[in-house]
Amino acid sequence: MTPVRVVIGLCLVAPFVAMLWVGSYATTDPTFIGIPFFYWYQMVWVLISTALTMIAYRLWQRDQRARASRENGTAAKGGAAR
Repeated sequence: MTPVRVVIGLCLVAPFVAMLWVGSYATTDPTFIGIPFFYWYQMVWVLISTALTMIAYRLWQRDQRARASRENGTAAKGGAAR
């Protein structure tokens, strides 16, 4: 478990926690351009969830590239020592 994978997990879990904790947004006030808080809060989380998923995906790609380069570097060093 690397710190990057913890951040990836947090990015993916945060929207679920925010949406499952209904008591935190089950209200009509404050309204935004006439839309009750209950609705616009969820719509904002659609955008936030998209951004967090994109960040998690980019971090995952970077982690996989780093892992592959470490494995290739280790294999190359082991092959050169023989």
